[in-house]
Amino acid sequence: MNPGQLPLLSTCIASLEDSGVDHLLAAFGENPHASSLLAICDQVFPLLEAAMWREGHLDQRLLAQYQAVVREVDDWLKARENDPRHEFVVVIPVADRPRHLHSCLESLATLRQVFPWGRLSVLVADDSGDPDNIREHQETLAGFRARGLDGRYFGQAEQLARLAELEPGHRQALKGVLGEQDARRFWHKGASNMRNISYLELIRGEAAEKQALYWFVDSDQEFRAGDDYALNYLFHLDRLFTRQAVTLFTGKVVGDPPVSPAVMASNFLDDVLAFMTALADADADAPCGFHPRQQERADDAAYHDMADLFGFKGGQHHFDYRCPLSGAHDHRRCLEAYAGRLNGFFDGEHITRQTAYEFQPLAQTRAPARTVYTGNYVFNRAGLEYFIPFAALKLRMAGPVLGRIAAAELGAGFVSANLPMLHKRTVTEAGRSEFRPGIEHQEQYSDISGEFERQYYGDVMLFSMIRLTEQGYPAATLTGESIREVLENVEQEMALRYAEKRQDILAKTRALEQWLDAPGQWWQTCPDALARMRCFTGSMRRSFGDRAAGVCLMSSPAHRRRRLDSMTRALQDYPRERALWRQLLS
Repeated sequence: MNPGQLPLLSTCIASLEDSGVDHLLAAFGENPHASSLLAICDQVFPLLEAAMWREGHLDQRLLAQYQAVVREVDDWLKARENDPRHEFVVVIPVADRPRHLHSCLESLATLRQVFPWGRLSVLVADDSGDPDNIREHQETLAGFRARGLDGRYFGQAEQLARLAELEPGHRQALKGVLGEQDARRFWHKGASNMRNISYLELIRGEAAEKQALYWFVDSDQEFRAGDDYALNYLFHLDRLFTRQAVTLFTGKVVGDPPVSPAVMASNFLDDVLAFMTALADADADAPCGFHPRQQERADDAAYHDMADLFGFKGGQHHFDYRCPLSGAHDHRRCLEAYAGRLNGFFDGEHITRQTAYEFQPLAQTRAPARTVYTGNYVFNRAGLEYFIPFAALKLRMAGPVLGRIAAAELGAGFVSANLPMLHKRTVTEAGRSEFRPGIEHQEQYSDISGEFERQYYGDVMLFSMIRLTEQGYPAATLTGESIREVLENVEQEMALRYAEKRQDILAKTRALEQWLDAPGQWWQTCPDALARMRCFTGSMRRSFGDRAAGVCLMSSPAHRRRRLDSMTRALQDYPRERALWRQLLS
């Protein structure tokens, strides 16, 4: 390599011992083309990443060097006439979340600054109902455009225009994919419907004719996996789709769990009860003892009440609380801060089982996937075929359902790897999400019983899909009767599991109430903290008690029949919808 062309990369390679790129350097020196340089990056960048994390923590000096080298290589490639890299189109569906959207775009702008790689544009797909939030979303995007981030706004007018371009018969036939919401109230259509309508924009867009990668992310996520921007997402995704026959990629998230609080309540109560037990043995005015030297690691699905359903083994009974307060403070102050965070659980924050990023060489983490994390997935032109199935049903678990279909059809073309994004459910100051469907926040209490019902039938659909794909679905034609039989069998099994888990939640809620009411305990002198914790137990009862709206629906024979009827029809319609969707793509 001529050091004058890429001095930072040359210096970096010289500092790496046994980098194994001598023959590649020679080839590049003789023939300085993009393909030769990218072959060097394929070898050198993973070595740099391993060196950055060699001591078990991030080396800031090496991170800065890595970022500078990537910027230098990116500048060199952009100057070439035929840049072979993919174009990225980042799609951010958002509904009434201006603060989340700003944080998401800010993180993307920062990523582009420290780890630029090829061309990138953003599509903000707005499903908001509040005019003020719509205006703020537009102004936010305009602000980032002024800073150099290429972005387009895809609002209600644009969405309706894409739908109007469909033939009337096609629009009706695809109502299970795109919804059939009244154009006069065209908002809060649901995350799956919004993603699928966004696909229509991608299909007709200029980028559909190019070498494009489409990256769907959630607005409450950021393009990093911790405090630092240490993940070179765009490079790794570009090379993954270049070097392998990959159609669909899924990453994961770190930080707040990606699942509904409806399936975290039991183990969260384990942690709350453990905290109260520890407080009972502590002196109120003693220095806070909830600052362990080492933080416990929450494995995949450690936050999930029914992790065994997904093949994960049960872990420890509870996770200890790690107090985030700094400076000198006592247990009274710790309890007040804890109680202030507790009700964020109903927006999806799990303060004791958040997932932290752990470095592993990316090549070692690539594996066949079976679940799509709909807040972090990427596909190429061929992947546009894989819309979110059964969107009109508005069930949870849409990503895992799509994942089972994709795994059955794509095999090694559907992969996952350790490229997570940072997930932040709540806006810090408020302790709540700006908007979250299926959750009702009343004056004092929260109610997630609507999400509990959507989660229940989402699990029924997922585990029915697993059995149906084993029978060859969707390629094999199955009768309505055989589909309905699978749904009913799975629903009966889920009903038993959910009933058992709900009783477990209520028993633990009663145990927590007994702690809160226990006479003589020092926290009786902390009325504000007690009030917040009683809001928590009251919200648990409103969400999981016998009179909870979702529980009443789940126990209703008429509602069960309607749900299973609509799921049966949706499963029958899906192969026909896929065939029609392929026509749109062609």
